[in-house]
Amino acid sequence: MKIFIVYAHPEPKSLNGTLKDVAVSHLESLGHEVIVSDLYKMDWKAVADKSDFQKSNPEERLRYMKSSNEAYHNGTQTEDIAKEQEKLLWADFIIFQFPFWWFGMPAILKGWIDRVYAFGFAYGTGKYGGKYWGNRYGEGNLQGKKAMLSITIGGREPQYQECGINGYIFDLLFPIHHGMLWYPGISVIPPNIIYQADSIDESRFSQQLNIFKNRLSTLNSTPIIPFRYQNKGDYDDEQKLRNELINGASGLSIHLNHNFKDDPKK
Repeated sequence: MKIFIVYAHPEPKSLNGTLKDVAVSHLESLGHEVIVSDLYKMDWKAVADKSDFQKSNPEERLRYMKSSNEAYHNGTQTEDIAKEQEKLLWADFIIFQFPFWWFGMPAILKGWIDRVYAFGFAYGTGKYGGKYWGNRYGEGNLQGKKAMLSITIGGREPQYQECGINGYIFDLLFPIHHGMLWYPGISVIPPNIIYQADSIDESRFSQQLNIFKNRLSTLNSTPIIPFRYQNKGDYDDEQKLRNELINGASGLSIHLNHNFKDDPKK
């Protein structure tokens, strides 16, 4: 497989840095092609603004979505954005390696999403209106690719269980899994998570490393999270889940389809 690692941590000697290095060496030993975007090393520009468009008019009011669409289709995006898009199109599988800071991804990685996910590339594709509302949630230009989050968390695992004070981890990750990955068509496998990352000792690190390597060895055979497709009948004309499918349930889990086929093209 062609595997693209998007890595976001400012310290190369961090646990995240080690996991990134382990991923590269282990995946290459299995015969995969691997490329890495080390966002801090690249000094990635995280702020989305007018400078993202080579032909922007400084006197004109910025409409980022409109400018993004024009720049993507006219080939006038900045080179850094275009290169990351090429990596995404090249990849069969994407791994996002980052620490879970303040209930989300580091700002530099969010800025990568903001800028790389151009209109016409990751969203704004297909027909909009009526029963159909774009090629999104299981469809789109990135359909057929898979991804996994590899994250570290400072807190204890019980704090992130369904009754945990911090909230259920799968609910907290929903905006990334469902919104940033499934939205443009990327299928998602369950995350690899290391809890209490700041207090990990050598014994637990060794154990977690073995778990991580096993996850890396089974990327393509691990069942994906069964999110529902937007355009295959589960949602009504307002893109609301049909009442008969809710069946008394509540919360974000209603967007899971347990009859889902593990094939993004079906």
